[in-house]
Amino acid sequence: MIIDESAFRGRMPARAGDLAVERHGIEPVPESNRYGKPARLFTVWFAPNLTMTGVFTGTVGVSLGLDFWTALTAMVLGTLLGALPAAYLCTWGSRTGTGQLPLSRLAFGAGVVLPGVTQWLSSVAWDALIGLFGGEALAQLLGWPFWLGALVILLLQGVVGVFGYEVLHRLQTVMTFVLGAAFLVIGAKLLSGVPLPATGSAHGADRLGAFVLTSTIALSLALSWAPYASDFSRYLPAGTSRPRMFWYSLLGMVLSFAWVQTLGLWGAGLFTDQTAAGVHGLLGGGALGAFGLLSIAAAAVCSNAMNDYSGSLALQATGLRVPRPLAAAAAAVLGFLLVLWLHAADTTVRFQNLLLFVGYWIPGFVGIVLVDARLRARARGGAPLDVAAELARPQPWWPACAAFVAAFAAAVPFMDTTLYVGPVAATLHGADLAYYVAFVVAVAVYALLRRVAGPGGPVRETSSALG
Repeated sequence: MIIDESAFRGRMPARAGDLAVERHGIEPVPESNRYGKPARLFTVWFAPNLTMTGVFTGTVGVSLGLDFWTALTAMVLGTLLGALPAAYLCTWGSRTGTGQLPLSRLAFGAGVVLPGVTQWLSSVAWDALIGLFGGEALAQLLGWPFWLGALVILLLQGVVGVFGYEVLHRLQTVMTFVLGAAFLVIGAKLLSGVPLPATGSAHGADRLGAFVLTSTIALSLALSWAPYASDFSRYLPAGTSRPRMFWYSLLGMVLSFAWVQTLGLWGAGLFTDQTAAGVHGLLGGGALGAFGLLSIAAAAVCSNAMNDYSGSLALQATGLRVPRPLAAAAAAVLGFLLVLWLHAADTTVRFQNLLLFVGYWIPGFVGIVLVDARLRARARGGAPLDVAAELARPQPWWPACAAFVAAFAAAVPFMDTTLYVGPVAATLHGADLAYYVAFVVAVAVYALLRRVAGPGGPVRETSSALG
């Protein structure tokens, strides 16, 4: 895949604390601009997940009829399964100096347009899913209409996304402590006066179906970071410890998601469509309630700025020669329009549908890039990695695109949303296995199609690999 790469280069941060606008796009980051320690991956994956989106997701298990402990088990299991591949992909950033969607050009070639556009649209959808609660909180705090609160949230996140990598890392470090304090207060209030939802209404096969669906929803939330993963480690030095990168990333994701989802489960009766109002009431109003609302708004900005940043890299990966800061700003604008739609009707239904649909493509994508990396590692036989040289060679597009489409198609009968319930999901009492099916099918189909390409084909010719 050969394109004019000059549009994708620009100013890069040179050290920790270099907060000027990052104009650099999808080109691999040279070793001379690498800096930082793997510990910063903990905060960059911890703070963005301390949002009311995670809390609201936590309420789903109870709404499906599960008791607290069963729902919590399902959510922790799903979160761990979703975070494992995302944390592993984080380790690719230091090895390649390349963002996740830009790096997937090795597997997809010119066909990267398919996951690239999908990822960019997904980042817009996430802006709405998270901006919904931030907009509500800011509007309630300041007495504004919802649209104005949402607009301010989207504008602020757009600014952070424009500034880019180092500003994002610094912001998440600070917000780890600020948001951590806010959610500690919320947890203390729940402990002091809200009983656990100890019993559930689902029984037998319905209970098992609800367990699987709850786990899948939690998995979708954690796995949604996978297409972003190496975006936030691409400036780390090439020699950075991969095990430390993996564990810092995994712990950041799992601990944050488990924390907020536990709060959601515990306070399911309070955190309904009016989540901001529920937090304000739980904290008793006044200065403490205002702090809670302000924290919700700040959390939305922190998380959505990540969406806009990664969305900008995904858009460039498709070959569109748009400056990275401009692409980040465009995602924020479209996110504002979508958040207005999400707020206009039954929030619970639209939220759950959008949350699931926005991620059904990700397992297939993950399966493809993992197989591609494995095949390249085997073919290179220990040769040094040179991503730029590999991307300069023509890459086959049809195996990855065919596997991508096949994985999504195979998942359809297993989907369970209020818009569509697949026949298999209906038979399984609502159990949504679509994510698992998509991953398995993508791995099997892509591996087969790469074999069909022949031993003298693209695998051996593009032997520089991830290992």
